[in-house]
Amino acid sequence: MSDSQSSPKADVPKTDLSETAVQRRSLLKGTAGILAAGVFPAVHAQDKPVLRYLGTAVNQDKAIAEKFKADTGITLQYVAVTTDDVTKRAVTAPNSFDLIDTEYFSLKKIVPTGNLKGISTKRVKNADKITSLFTTGTVAGKLVGDQGTAPKKVIFLEGEKSKVFAKAPTEWMSLIPTTYNADTLGIRPDLIKRPISSWAELLNPEFKGKAAILNIPSIGIMDAAMVVEAKGIHKYADKGNMTKAEIDLTIKTLIEAKKAGQFRALWKDFNESVNLMASGEVVIQSMWSPAVTAVRGKGIDCVFQPLKEGYRAWASGFGLPATLSGAKLDAAYEFINWFLDGWAGAYLNRQGYYSAVLETAKAKMEAYEWAYWMEGKAAAQDIKNPHGEVIAKAGSVRDGGSYEQRMGGIACWNAVMDENEYMVRKWNEFVAA
Repeated sequence: MSDSQSSPKADVPKTDLSETAVQRRSLLKGTAGILAAGVFPAVHAQDKPVLRYLGTAVNQDKAIAEKFKADTGITLQYVAVTTDDVTKRAVTAPNSFDLIDTEYFSLKKIVPTGNLKGISTKRVKNADKITSLFTTGTVAGKLVGDQGTAPKKVIFLEGEKSKVFAKAPTEWMSLIPTTYNADTLGIRPDLIKRPISSWAELLNPEFKGKAAILNIPSIGIMDAAMVVEAKGIHKYADKGNMTKAEIDLTIKTLIEAKKAGQFRALWKDFNESVNLMASGEVVIQSMWSPAVTAVRGKGIDCVFQPLKEGYRAWASGFGLPATLSGAKLDAAYEFINWFLDGWAGAYLNRQGYYSAVLETAKAKMEAYEWAYWMEGKAAAQDIKNPHGEVIAKAGSVRDGGSYEQRMGGIACWNAVMDENEYMVRKWNEFVAA
């Protein structure tokens, strides 16, 4: 813990009555208690605020909260809501949380309200080591696709109280990245029995009744657009910001496929996608990397398939409400610094996500784990998830290869379109068709 992040009351003189009272109560518990716990950690724990952490349940991991508390004495109180409700809460009730974990695409709705405080990179120890994918939109020096809401477009603010995004890097960040990945189609190679290399395969009649697509409109339509382009039907200027005519064309393509019986399901829930794939009811579908990992955890062959047209990427980050101040603000910065320090990054990397600061995460992983997850090398020994379950056997290689191959292959990013309301209305017509 750096000096600037130390407990606010650490340097209070002994004349502070409240501290004296706490010490007296501790002493009354007996010498054994003092020797076991130490007076001072107990005192500092009294001073530590509770951080209300607003986000979706997916990112609110019990092990992260427990480890953070063990290391700092600060309690994370998880407030779990849906992705849409995270945004609504940020816009309408910014005093109901101390820390927000939200996707970068939601910032276009949140930042103009003035409800987020710019995060000072001067107070974030590893800010200069945050992956270039976020700050400059590059991987290994090469630009990646930036259709949709690429983080580089929204990560910098003009000032701490700014309601607009900065055009170039500044001291102030809107969100500090937490987890991100590049998504593609999940397949059951044991049931398909031939190579799959294009998004177009999702609508291939060969898989009639055995395909599924994600039923979250703003993401599902991006997957559909990848298919439309792959089939040569239309080329979009920006898949993340379609015109009404492009939305109509995309939805028309989906409705035709649905009426022809292409889709076994339109899934909304992570577990639903896992069950569809594990049961074999579906052999090709929109999928998330950890869901593929979960299917494999059941001993079933499932692949997160690299495709020639590239990936649809997403990214989440931590933000601070504009009203946060004092000890709570200090604690929030302490959490951000702790999160970028490596333990959490390594923990997330082992689940198939990617972490914001690669260097610190690498230091907390075994060499063979890093080689498998990040370098695309064959596993030197069995690969386990954070719960100790084997998810890849020795000799296997991660789908999509190395970090540079996967994240360097991004075609577009999750986004909220200017025509979002129209798009959702049309998507609902597809769901009802």
